[in-house]
Amino acid sequence: MTDFIGRIKSLSESYFEDIQAMRHHIHSNPELSFQEFKTADFIEGKLRDIGIMNLERQATTGVVCILEGNTPGKTIALRGDIDALPIQEQNEVDYKSSNDGVMHACGHDVHASSLLGAVRILNELKEYWNGTIKVIFQPGEEKIPGGATILIKEGVLENPKPSSILAQHVMPLIDVGKVGFRSGKYMASADEIYFTVKGIGGHGAMPETGIDPVVVTSHIIIALQQIVSRIASPKMPSVLSFGKVQADGATNVIPDEVKVEGTFRTFDEEWRAEAKIKMKKMAEGIAESMGATCEFTISDGFPFLKNDPKYTERNKQAAIAYLGEENVEELDLWMAAEDFAYYSQHTDACFYRLGIRNEAKGINSGVHTATFNIDEDALKTGMGLMAWLAISELMG
Repeated sequence: MTDFIGRIKSLSESYFEDIQAMRHHIHSNPELSFQEFKTADFIEGKLRDIGIMNLERQATTGVVCILEGNTPGKTIALRGDIDALPIQEQNEVDYKSSNDGVMHACGHDVHASSLLGAVRILNELKEYWNGTIKVIFQPGEEKIPGGATILIKEGVLENPKPSSILAQHVMPLIDVGKVGFRSGKYMASADEIYFTVKGIGGHGAMPETGIDPVVVTSHIIIALQQIVSRIASPKMPSVLSFGKVQADGATNVIPDEVKVEGTFRTFDEEWRAEAKIKMKKMAEGIAESMGATCEFTISDGFPFLKNDPKYTERNKQAAIAYLGEENVEELDLWMAAEDFAYYSQHTDACFYRLGIRNEAKGINSGVHTATFNIDEDALKTGMGLMAWLAISELMG
């Protein structure tokens, strides 16, 4: 097996410029969730160029293909997401986004191009490994309900049914050349909260003539924090944040209503359901007690992501063999969410982190920012390690 490591690293070096060019193309032509038509066409074209012809479109803009090894064996899956975000890029690079207000600010261009590189390596070495690899280029990770749910409903985890699924995601907190793993619970669930408080507006100098929804809303926001600080178990990480409060009044105008948007995240499905019931009841009760009304809705988002312990440990040890122990880190809990969590409900899953930071080059911006970028040496690690992990699992 160790002979594979040298060959894979050599192929990663050989293919680097081609994969870098693919990343630049995808980055400069970003498309929003479920609108990735040109991206899917590009991926299909590159797969055909390397001789992969059994392609299938799923979830409209998803691309799925099958790789067959030398002899029959077990089936595994590899996943890379392909959608971009509604962000105006501020990087001044040759491959800057050409689509106004749309940017690959979460690294999905890296995931897609690295997966294309891994497919090329695996295809080159297919006479040396056994089994089947289902490759999933997934749309719509950034938007509820998530492309994973649609793909699963359309049978992406059937015919053939993979015994495991693997994915990587860029991590600006980890240096290029390194990766991170965590067994068990890793990423939080994420639900979207929307509520509207309705009162009776009027002149700011005469608040007694109406019912001030701004004051009522402030009481609700503060009270809802007790969901996390006093009702949730201190042993259960939970986050409740409100990022948008819209009251279209003025310095001397009390509005008729206030609209609020936020997010709730945690790591336990029973507590998640209970907390949402409590939030709704608390908000509506406070509004009623102050003479107002509250229309409170929660849009169910992604569940929490759990990495199968045994499968993740196998991948971690394989990564150590490929990169060296000093380049494989242990991850902490992460309160962000990922629709890869849906796959983890159906099969053994491992979601690991790919380091892309390089302080010396000034590459340290976080994901979902207008200046996000990567040290592109990460593409070598990204494609090579994923190919190695796939072979290790099939041949282990």
